[in-house]
Amino acid sequence: MHMEVSFTNDTTLIKSLKKGDPKAYTFLVRTYHHKLCVYTYSLTNDSDQSEDIVQNVFVKIWNKRHKLKDDFSVKNYLYKMVYNEFIDQYRKQKITLSLEKKHIEALSTIIEEKDEKSLERLIAIVKQEIDKLPPKCKKTFLLSKEEGLTNIEIAEYLNVSIKTVEAHISKAFVLLRKAVGHKVNGILFLLFGNSKKVRS
Repeated sequence: MHMEVSFTNDTTLIKSLKKGDPKAYTFLVRTYHHKLCVYTYSLTNDSDQSEDIVQNVFVKIWNKRHKLKDDFSVKNYLYKMVYNEFIDQYRKQKITLSLEKKHIEALSTIIEEKDEKSLERLIAIVKQEIDKLPPKCKKTFLLSKEEGLTNIEIAEYLNVSIKTVEAHISKAFVLLRKAVGHKVNGILFLLFGNSKKVRS
Protein backbone atom coordinates (compact mmCIF):
# COMPACT_ATOMS: atom_id res chain seq x y z
CA MET A 1 0.00 0.00 0.00
CA HIS A 2 1.55 3.30 -1.08
CA MET A 3 1.34 6.17 1.39
CA GLU A 4 2.92 9.57 1.27
CA VAL A 5 5.32 9.74 4.19
CA SER A 6 4.51 12.82 6.23
CA PHE A 7 7.02 12.26 9.07
CA THR A 8 4.47 13.53 11.57
CA ASN A 9 6.52 12.11 14.43
CA ASP A 10 10.19 11.59 15.23
CA THR A 11 9.94 7.78 15.28
CA THR A 12 8.76 7.63 11.65
CA LEU A 13 11.41 10.13 10.60
CA ILE A 14 14.23 8.28 12.37
CA LYS A 15 13.22 4.90 10.93
CA SER A 16 13.14 6.38 7.43
CA LEU A 17 16.54 8.02 7.94
CA LYS A 18 18.02 4.70 9.08
CA LYS A 19 16.72 3.10 5.91
CA GLY A 20 18.52 5.78 3.90
CA ASP A 21 15.34 7.40 2.61
CA PRO A 22 16.41 10.63 0.83
CA LYS A 23 12.92 12.09 1.41
CA ALA A 24 13.46 11.82 5.16
CA TYR A 25 16.78 13.63 4.87
CA THR A 26 15.24 16.34 2.70
CA PHE A 27 12.43 16.75 5.24
CA LEU A 28 14.96 16.98 8.08
CA VAL A 29 17.01 19.68 6.34
CA ARG A 30 13.96 21.62 5.17
CA THR A 31 12.41 21.59 8.65
CA TYR A 32 15.44 22.45 10.76
CA HIS A 33 18.06 24.15 8.59
CA HIS A 34 16.89 27.74 9.08
CA LYS A 35 16.10 27.29 12.79
CA LEU A 36 19.53 25.78 13.45
CA CYS A 37 21.28 28.52 11.48
CA VAL A 38 19.52 31.18 13.57
CA TYR A 39 20.49 29.38 16.76
CA THR A 40 24.10 28.84 15.65
CA TYR A 41 24.42 32.48 14.68
CA SER A 42 23.52 33.38 18.27
CA LEU A 43 26.63 31.41 19.28
CA THR A 44 29.05 32.51 16.55
CA ASN A 45 27.86 35.93 15.32
CA ASP A 46 29.23 34.73 11.98
CA SER A 47 26.79 33.71 9.25
CA ASP A 48 29.34 31.74 7.19
CA GLN A 49 30.56 29.78 10.20
CA SER A 50 26.96 29.15 11.28
CA GLU A 51 26.15 27.72 7.85
CA ASP A 52 29.26 25.50 7.97
CA ILE A 53 28.39 24.18 11.43
CA VAL A 54 24.80 23.34 10.48
CA GLN A 55 25.91 21.72 7.23
CA ASN A 56 28.47 19.60 9.11
CA VAL A 57 25.77 18.45 11.52
CA PHE A 58 23.44 17.33 8.72
CA VAL A 59 26.29 15.48 7.00
CA LYS A 60 27.22 13.74 10.27
CA ILE A 61 23.63 12.68 10.85
CA TRP A 62 23.40 11.17 7.37
CA ASN A 63 26.73 9.39 7.73
CA LYS A 64 25.77 8.01 11.15
CA ARG A 65 22.11 7.36 10.37
CA HIS A 66 22.48 3.59 10.94
CA LYS A 67 23.55 4.24 14.54
CA LEU A 68 20.59 6.47 15.43
CA LYS A 69 18.39 5.28 18.26
CA ASP A 70 14.81 4.44 17.33
CA ASP A 71 13.14 6.85 19.72
CA PHE A 72 14.47 10.28 20.70
CA SER A 73 13.73 13.97 20.20
CA VAL A 74 15.15 14.91 16.81
CA LYS A 75 14.98 18.63 17.62
CA ASN A 76 16.88 18.31 20.92
CA TYR A 77 19.41 16.02 19.26
CA LEU A 78 20.05 18.52 16.45
CA TYR A 79 20.48 21.45 18.82
CA LYS A 80 22.92 19.49 20.96
CA MET A 81 24.87 18.38 17.88
CA VAL A 82 25.10 21.97 16.66
CA TYR A 83 26.28 23.10 20.08
CA ASN A 84 28.92 20.35 20.22
CA GLU A 85 30.10 21.21 16.71
CA PHE A 86 30.38 24.87 17.75
CA ILE A 87 32.50 23.90 20.78
CA ASP A 88 34.72 21.65 18.63
CA GLN A 89 35.36 24.42 16.09
CA TYR A 90 35.83 26.90 18.88
CA ARG A 91 38.57 24.80 20.49
CA LYS A 92 40.27 24.18 17.16
CA GLN A 93 40.39 27.89 16.44
CA LYS A 94 41.99 28.53 19.84
CA ILE A 95 40.28 31.88 20.20
CA THR A 96 41.61 33.91 23.12
CA LEU A 97 38.22 34.00 24.81
CA SER A 98 38.17 31.40 27.57
CA LEU A 99 34.99 29.38 27.88
CA GLU A 100 34.65 28.90 31.59
CA LYS A 101 33.09 25.67 32.79
CA LYS A 102 30.11 27.46 34.32
CA HIS A 103 29.30 29.03 30.95
CA ILE A 104 29.42 25.61 29.27
CA GLU A 105 27.13 24.19 31.95
CA ALA A 106 24.79 27.16 31.73
CA LEU A 107 24.61 26.82 27.95
CA SER A 108 23.83 23.13 28.32
CA THR A 109 20.76 24.00 30.38
CA ILE A 110 19.68 26.49 27.72
CA ILE A 111 19.96 23.85 25.01
CA GLU A 112 17.51 21.66 26.92
CA GLU A 113 14.81 24.14 25.90
CA LYS A 114 12.51 21.99 23.78
CA ASP A 115 11.22 24.88 21.74
CA GLU A 116 13.51 27.40 20.05
CA LYS A 117 10.76 29.96 20.75
CA SER A 118 11.50 29.50 24.45
CA LEU A 119 15.15 30.30 23.84
CA GLU A 120 14.26 33.38 21.80
CA ARG A 121 11.84 34.44 24.53
CA LEU A 122 14.50 34.12 27.26
CA ILE A 123 16.98 36.16 25.22
CA ALA A 124 14.32 38.83 24.62
CA ILE A 125 13.49 38.95 28.35
CA VAL A 126 17.16 39.42 29.29
CA LYS A 127 17.57 42.20 26.71
CA GLN A 128 14.49 43.96 28.09
CA GLU A 129 15.69 43.59 31.67
CA ILE A 130 19.12 45.01 30.78
CA ASP A 131 17.40 47.98 29.09
CA LYS A 132 15.34 48.56 32.25
CA LEU A 133 18.39 48.68 34.56
CA PRO A 134 19.13 52.06 36.20
CA PRO A 135 21.41 54.08 33.84
CA LYS A 136 24.66 53.76 35.83
CA CYS A 137 23.99 50.11 36.61
CA LYS A 138 23.26 49.37 32.93
CA LYS A 139 26.37 51.19 31.72
CA THR A 140 28.60 49.38 34.22
CA PHE A 141 27.06 46.00 33.39
CA LEU A 142 27.48 46.47 29.63
CA LEU A 143 31.09 47.61 30.02
CA SER A 144 31.70 44.34 31.85
CA LYS A 145 29.72 42.00 29.61
CA GLU A 146 29.66 43.66 26.21
CA GLU A 147 33.11 45.28 26.24
CA GLY A 148 34.78 42.66 28.44
CA LEU A 149 36.40 45.22 30.75
CA THR A 150 37.64 44.23 34.19
CA ASN A 151 36.14 45.84 37.29
CA ILE A 152 39.34 47.87 37.73
CA GLU A 153 39.19 49.09 34.12
CA ILE A 154 35.53 50.06 34.56
CA ALA A 155 36.27 51.89 37.80
CA GLU A 156 39.04 53.88 36.11
CA TYR A 157 36.91 54.59 33.03
CA LEU A 158 33.89 55.79 35.03
CA ASN A 159 36.00 57.39 37.75
CA VAL A 160 34.24 55.47 40.52
CA SER A 161 35.38 53.00 43.18
CA ILE A 162 35.73 49.28 42.47
CA LYS A 163 33.12 48.66 45.18
CA THR A 164 30.66 50.81 43.25
CA VAL A 165 31.35 48.80 40.10
CA GLU A 166 30.88 45.52 41.96
CA ALA A 167 27.64 46.79 43.50
CA HIS A 168 26.21 47.75 40.10
CA ILE A 169 27.14 44.40 38.53
CA SER A 170 25.76 42.46 41.50
CA LYS A 171 22.52 44.43 41.34
CA ALA A 172 22.21 43.70 37.62
CA PHE A 173 22.67 39.97 38.21
CA VAL A 174 20.09 39.95 41.00
CA LEU A 175 17.51 41.62 38.74
CA LEU A 176 18.31 39.37 35.76
CA ARG A 177 18.13 36.22 37.89
CA LYS A 178 14.68 37.27 39.07
CA ALA A 179 13.65 37.38 35.41
CA VAL A 180 15.18 34.15 34.06
CA GLY A 181 16.56 32.26 37.06
CA HIS A 182 19.64 30.04 36.85
CA LYS A 183 19.75 30.32 33.05
CA VAL A 184 21.03 33.89 33.22
CA ASN A 185 24.70 32.97 32.63
CA GLY A 186 23.86 30.94 29.55
CA ILE A 187 21.70 33.68 28.09
CA LEU A 188 24.38 36.30 28.77
CA PHE A 189 26.93 34.11 27.05
CA LEU A 190 24.68 33.83 23.99
CA LEU A 191 24.33 37.61 23.98
CA PHE A 192 27.91 38.62 24.76
CA GLY A 193 29.97 35.44 24.41
CA ASN A 194 32.14 36.81 21.61
CA SER A 195 33.48 39.76 23.58
CA LYS A 196 37.22 39.60 24.16
CA LYS A 197 36.82 38.47 27.73
CA VAL A 198 33.98 36.80 29.54
CA ARG A 199 33.47 37.43 33.20
CA SER A 200 30.61 37.40 35.63
